Amino acid sequence: MRVFTTILVILLVLLQYRLWFGKNSVPDYLVLKENIIRQQGTNEKLRQRNKLLFADTDDLKLGLEAVEERARNELGMIKENETFFRLIPKENNNRNSNN
Repeated sequence: MRVFTTILVILLVLLQYRLWFGKNSVPDYLVLKENIIRQQGTNEKLRQRNKLLFADTDDLKLGLEAVEERARNELGMIKENETFFRLIPKENNNRNSNN
């Protein structure tokens, strides 16, 4: 009986060693769990960005307002019969007095 108990204790120690220090152990599991949480956050941010991009492409496909807005903001274009005013701020008086 004593030999049987010793074998069971040794087997238990070996299984516990593998559980805590072996391949795919509890610390490995915790690291993988953290990586999964981090990756899910990254995926959610990318999903939000993709939604915005799909909405933008739908606007560009369906309506001319988005194309017109981009032409105005990014290319500086204006419509026919529109007047473009460019406002230039006055220079600071302190700059003129230093010269």
